[in-house]
Amino acid sequence: MSEGGTTARSDLRGGAGWLGFGLLILIGSWRMERFESMGAQLYAMPGFVPALLGGVLVLLGLALMLRGWTRRRHEAAGAGGAAAPLLNGRIAATLALTLLYAVVLIGRLPFWLATALFVAAFVALYAPPGQGRARRLVLALLAGAITSAVVTWVFQFVFLVRLP
Repeated sequence: MSEGGTTARSDLRGGAGWLGFGLLILIGSWRMERFESMGAQLYAMPGFVPALLGGVLVLLGLALMLRGWTRRRHEAAGAGGAAAPLLNGRIAATLALTLLYAVVLIGRLPFWLATALFVAAFVALYAPPGQGRARRLVLALLAGAITSAVVTWVFQFVFLVRLP
């Protein structure tokens, strides 16, 4: 293991994953309707913000891959360690929570409640290990409530999006 608790291999794999995900977002945003026939400006087009986010993910994925490549050269001089698993427990838990939120909670519960539960579960699961159980639960519930309120307000009153 090297600084930050990551290996060169995980940086390369993670960077490749983020690069691919960013490219998929860029392709998807390019294929979205641009409403040019209606006189829409660039900033009002639905794919503009996703394209920016996809571009940032591509750049950060490339930076992570470059970091992994340079670390790999330095690690090659030393002893090679065992390969890190592609799917560890934290990644599996993150995927499970995210899928639970997107597939089960959204649409069956009000958006604000589903989001509050998701954020609270995520914060409780990944809180620093030194915290007591009561403190962890209070902070998780507080983070869930605040995040849910802010996200709901922004989507409904800034973006004018009706939430489920």
